[in-house]
Amino acid sequence: MRESRRQIALARKLRQSQTDAEKALWAKLKARQLEGIKFRRQQPLGPYIIDFISFERKIIVEVDGGHHNERKARERDKERTA
Repeated sequence: MRESRRQIALARKLRQSQTDAEKALWAKLKARQLEGIKFRRQQPLGPYIIDFISFERKIIVEVDGGHHNERKARERDKERTA
């Protein structure tokens, strides 16, 4: 399976298994409810899957849960942020 297909499949899976925090934020971001800005959720972008993104405004929102406190996850987060 090509990398992009894997990313798309994973993004779909993540959309179906959102955290409570992601669900709450998506309820406020979907359907252009925030200042008319269009957001997408669980969007593949390069090697990453972005929690929420507005391409038109160049905004990326990542919702970090408890699993991001683990050492390995913190290292990946630093790399992604850079």
